Order: sequence, then structure tokens, then C-alpha cells
Amino acid sequence: MHETTQTADADLGRLLDAHRADLVGYCYRMLASPFEAEDAVQETMLRAWKAYDRFEGRAAMRTWLHRIATNVCLDMLRSKQHRARPMDLGPAREPIEANLKVLPEVTWIEPIPDTLVASGPDPEQSAMAKESVRLAFVAALQHLPAKQRAALILCEVMSWKAAEVAELLEMSVASVNSALQRARATLKTGDLNEGQTSIVDDAKRAMLKRYVEAFESYDVNLLTKVIREDAKQSMPPFDLWLQGREDMFRWWFGAGIGCKGSRVIPAGTANGSPAFGQYKPGANGGHEPWALQVVELTPSGIGEITFFLDTAKLFPLFGLALRLDA
Repeated sequence: MHETTQTADADLGRLLDAHRADLVGYCYRMLASPFEAEDAVQETMLRAWKAYDRFEGRAAMRTWLHRIATNVCLDMLRSKQHRARPMDLGPAREPIEANLKVLPEVTWIEPIPDTLVASGPDPEQSAMAKESVRLAFVAALQHLPAKQRAALILCEVMSWKAAEVAELLEMSVASVNSALQRARATLKTGDLNEGQTSIVDDAKRAMLKRYVEAFESYDVNLLTKVIREDAKQSMPPFDLWLQGREDMFRWWFGAGIGCKGSRVIPAGTANGSPAFGQYKPGANGGHEPWALQVVELTPSGIGEITFFLDTAKLFPLFGLALRLDA
């Protein structure tokens, strides 16, 4: 009897686990944090485990689990304000240290490794998954009411039918279609960086190689060749963001001069874009972690760089060491 129960538990564990990647991607788009997404999926699995004896198969397992995950996310969102990027809060400002402020009342969007949201073998589905976690898109989703957000993610990103979403959200099909129209209208007003793509071909790999070499040598002439004139930079948890290569360089060679001599280590991809661990020279030799750089590419050069400075949280998530020895 005990052995039968163990086997049943193992079977259920495998059944639930088959949906984990989908759930992580869904919860990340809802919550804009890989850590909160993981918490939400853990809570979803726990609730599903406890309620499985009452699951009678009237809905598909996928629908049932996503309904639980949606309720978990809605519960989490009730007690929080939406996550943001620095460019959501106001215009770009002058690249001087006096403009560098931490806003404790703001919760920032956090990056996620693509391996957590695009783990399937299908290249087309994988590319779609990466496009739909782009930082600008995830930021735009956060401006939608929670149920609109869920409807848009399920229909537009995960290709669910309106009738399936209506069943999951306990809405009519007409209400789902209306929510989708309002959500699409809201997203159209945002800057979604449509010139950027998650596909990294040989030309973009060469561009990235030139960027790493230029950044590590801190060579402004080489950097000018790979960074677009209209590029943007942000540095969460600081609210300052910069518009234009000229202002970026004024920062790098002014207040940010401590980054000179950095090492830049590949860290896979985050939110559909190449990611790097940046290590600044340490006071006692070696290099200390400074930022997870997410570098967004366009066909004509680097269009945006986000320096996520919470390395204590993010470096382990991306498999990066917390120090580089000399």
C-alpha cells in the first residue's frame, strides 16, 4: 500500500512538473520578477497537490493549473504596486551624479534567464517565448489591469483560444475579447522597441564580440562603432536613465569612470537579449561584481543597455561567480 502511494505521488509529481516551464513563463510575465514567478509556481504546485483528489478532469490539466497560477498571481498583485523600468517614471536626464537617486517606493522589473521561459525544443516557439519576455514588453504588461494582463498573455503569447481563457478567468468570451481589445490599445501607446530581435546571427555575434572588446578596453572610438547614436541606458535600482550615446559616454567617462578596466563575462541570454556579468576592478585586486548587463541589439547596432546592479540576487540566477580573482 505504502509503495502504491509512493508510485502515485511520483506519477503526480511528474505530471505537474511537465507544466512547470509554461507556468514559470506565465507567472514571470504576470509578475515581472523571476523570484516572485518561482514563488508563484511553487505555491501553484502546492495547491494543485493538495487539491488533486478533487480534480475530476472536467478541465484540461493545463487549464486547471493555469487557473490556480492566475489566482496565485492575482493574490500577489493585490498587495503590490506594479513593477517598472526607469524610463516608465519620467524623461531621460543629464548624466551627472546628482541625478542618481534610489526610489525606495518603486519596485523594479527584474531580468530572467531565457532558459527558464524558452526551454522547449521547437525553435519557433522558443523565439516567440523570448520575444514575449523583452524588457519593454514585460514593462508594458505591468500597466494593464491584472485580468487584462492574464487574458493578453494567454491569448497573444501562449496561443490559447478565447473560449479557453474565458473558462479559466470565469468570464464570457465577449468579455475576454473586449479585455484583449483594451489591452492591445494600451500596448500600442508604449515603446516596445520593435526593431529589436531575439535572433542572434553571425553579424550580431560579431557585433557583441566587438562590444565586449571595446567595453573591456574602454575605447570610445570602438564603442562608437557598435552603440547606436540614439541608444538608451538604465541602471536599476537607480531611477536615472540616459538617452543617446553622447550622454552614455559622458556618464561612462565621468561619474561611471570606475567601470574602466572591467571584465565582461557572457551569461547566456536574458529577456531575449544577450546578458553579461560585469566585474569592476576590486580595491584589493581581482574584480568585484558590478552589474548584469542586458544588451539589446538592432540590425544597426546596440540600441539599449540595462545595467542591473543587484548582483547578489542576479549573479547566482545566471550562474555567475560573485568574484573574479586576479
